[in-house]
Amino acid sequence: MRYVWSSRQIHLPLQQIPSTHPCNNMKKVTSGYAKLDEWVAIWRETLPHYFGYPFNEVSPLRDFYEWYYAAGINLMNLNNAGDPFTDTPWEVSSQVFEREVIEFFAPRYDFDDNNRWGLVTHSGSDGNNHGIYFGANYLKHRTGKAPILYVSDEAHYSNMRLAHLQDLETRLVKSDTMGRMIPEELERQLDTSRPALVVYACGSTFKGAIDDMPALNAVLRRHPELPAVYRHVDAALFGGYLPFTEHAHLVSSKKMGFESIAVSGHKFFGIDSPCGLFICTREVYDNQSDFDVPYLNKNMRMINCSRDPIQPLKYWWVVQKVGAEEWARQARRIMELTAYLKQQLDKAGYPAWVNEYSNTVFMRCPSAELAHKYQLAQNDDPRFGGKLAHVVVMQHFTEPAIDAFVAELCSEQKIAR
Repeated sequence: MRYVWSSRQIHLPLQQIPSTHPCNNMKKVTSGYAKLDEWVAIWRETLPHYFGYPFNEVSPLRDFYEWYYAAGINLMNLNNAGDPFTDTPWEVSSQVFEREVIEFFAPRYDFDDNNRWGLVTHSGSDGNNHGIYFGANYLKHRTGKAPILYVSDEAHYSNMRLAHLQDLETRLVKSDTMGRMIPEELERQLDTSRPALVVYACGSTFKGAIDDMPALNAVLRRHPELPAVYRHVDAALFGGYLPFTEHAHLVSSKKMGFESIAVSGHKFFGIDSPCGLFICTREVYDNQSDFDVPYLNKNMRMINCSRDPIQPLKYWWVVQKVGAEEWARQARRIMELTAYLKQQLDKAGYPAWVNEYSNTVFMRCPSAELAHKYQLAQNDDPRFGGKLAHVVVMQHFTEPAIDAFVAELCSEQKIAR
């Protein structure tokens, strides 16, 4: 029996998989369950053409899983409940490793050793949830007033949804055509009688835009009457590769003036399920409401109670296995391939755009069939002629794969003409 997963699913012969793709190194194994095996087969066929979402398919975790099962970690019921920076980490947790992960990454975002706190999160959205929650509490503690949240209309939807969840008044600030928050619009929206909680996008979801933080900070400085300001950076994808490039200043807490940042682990870093980092100043953490829980480790200021102990181990593993030097090489390669894709689209006369520092190329949307084959994320923007799609260039991309994609676009364009 063949299970139908999607009426639009396009099955590609395995021989079409590029010779350099990681799929070629996978063994064909059976689970004993037909439905599960067919799902794996479809996934393997689709994976080499997965262009539209920011996933690193070159996983560094094969050895991790060999160790994980050999050591019997799968038999342990671990839990990272509590503060990873307590002096007495819970013995049945991986908080010691979680702490080392934060200590490795915090300097990459320019947080001082004596003024930083963080944890490994369940996802980038979980990091944003902490940024908004910590920011709102910090501002309330300092001023006694509820803040207003300001965020670009092209930032990730989680920020708006989380503000709604936390019952925060939210003002959407208009963005320019390339997806950056407009400083003049922020100034127009400001209510200077209440604290400002501003979310900056460092890599907007569809166009890969980075909000001009210095210009936005200048707007906030022009209004000293604001009771207080807190800035959180949503850097889910770009916060992965930018610290390892010559543009690291774009994610520097000191140079950009932010109090917290959220970064995803399942994007650039190649961790195989959702997770992330949340890092803030110690001052922010110390201005949270106390929730003393004696039977844990007495400090539960973070949102979650039970927290995943395996993701910190994976993060720690990739730090050891890959490390800063290799991530710098990967970041350079991604930027080179992004430039190559844009160059090839320009040569072909295919309408496409890319923001500075971005690995996201957005373009006129191709046919539904081609968009589905390459799993292209889609959006509408009348300023660019209507329906758009985007490609997010990641570690598994190659020039031949890009050439094949552009050739299909061009072939389709000729037929349409």
